[in-house]
Amino acid sequence: MGPDHIICMIFGAMVTLAVQYYGRRKVRQAIIAPDVEARRNIDLLDAENARRIGQIDRLQERLATVESIVTDRAHRLGHEIDQLRSC
Repeated sequence: MGPDHIICMIFGAMVTLAVQYYGRRKVRQAIIAPDVEARRNIDLLDAENARRIGQIDRLQERLATVESIVTDRAHRLGHEIDQLRSC
């Protein structure tokens, strides 16, 4: 092994270390950087959830109205039947 081999080994080690450093730096940047597509998907899902919550609220109001109509009529009907029986 002459001096040429040692210089080539040192050069190879330096190139390997440089490639590893570059790769680690890119991975670190990818982890830190926000994913634009994922953020967009999250925003779309948030908007859809808000829309659905609004729909559910409106349906609950309508159901409460229907329940009050049904129970009032049944109560009133029962009262009217009782009045007819007592006549």
